[in-house]
Amino acid sequence: MPLLDRTDRAQGAVLGSAVGDALGAPFEFGLPGVFRERFPDGVGELCGGGGWDPGEATDDTQMAVLVGESLLERGGLDLPDLFARFRRWAAADPKDIGLLTEQVLLGGDPWDLAASLHFQVNGRGAGNGALMRASTSAVRFAARGRTATMDAARRIAALTHGDGAAWEGTAILHDLVRVALLGEDPLTALPATLAEVAPAHRERWAIVLAPDWHPDQATEFNGAVWPCLGSALWALRTTASFEEALVAAVDLGGDTDTVAAVTGMLAGTVYGASAIPTRWTSTLHVPLPGSAGRVLRTDDLRALAISLTAPR
Repeated sequence: MPLLDRTDRAQGAVLGSAVGDALGAPFEFGLPGVFRERFPDGVGELCGGGGWDPGEATDDTQMAVLVGESLLERGGLDLPDLFARFRRWAAADPKDIGLLTEQVLLGGDPWDLAASLHFQVNGRGAGNGALMRASTSAVRFAARGRTATMDAARRIAALTHGDGAAWEGTAILHDLVRVALLGEDPLTALPATLAEVAPAHRERWAIVLAPDWHPDQATEFNGAVWPCLGSALWALRTTASFEEALVAAVDLGGDTDTVAAVTGMLAGTVYGASAIPTRWTSTLHVPLPGSAGRVLRTDDLRALAISLTAPR
């Protein structure tokens, strides 16, 4: 791994996720290979399309910002506050919001019951919506070590997702970011991370994150938590740069914004913010529904990441 300081890697996690989100958004629900058809030289652009302006990030990054700002303003993990921020955002009619997340947030149930009640009724709660917003909390909790980082991830995921598979997948992602922030290889750390996964979910996660797993082996659409994180690890494992990893992720098709957001989170931490092309960061912007018209740009995301790494 490149020799980078922790601040550059933290900025890479937050910026990388946002860039992946904006890069993949116009290709969401497309077929594999569509990205390379658009950019046959492999040099992709934040091109916009599908209702998205060039460089516009989606709900993935919007929710990550809400998480980060709650952690900073509340001085730690305040779950009722975070749920209230999510609910205000959802009620402000964001351009995109996952169906499960929308139902949980706007169903009228209290913060500590909403996701579990939804899961009891619908039996669905293993989407990738908790993975997509993980960059800011992963950066914030990394200094506390593996156990605290994974525990915080589970608690944040459980606000909107009732299936423990989503909690464990989000915990794994948080810990891999933590490892990369230390300048260590997250792929090498996988066995130690998996050892901390709840036993009921460990075997399935081990299969999806194995070195020989390929996205073609997925048994669900990559909007589900397992193939989403598995595809992101595959993209990181089979490429040699931030840009190559994101191109590989988007070209898988399907839930391209979230798969690329998760890939960008990991690759950004591994390669650092300095590896993210300026042609991507120059147009990046994050509208924030429910926040009086605020729009965050690259410098705002950098500042957020730096604040999240500050000692408490």
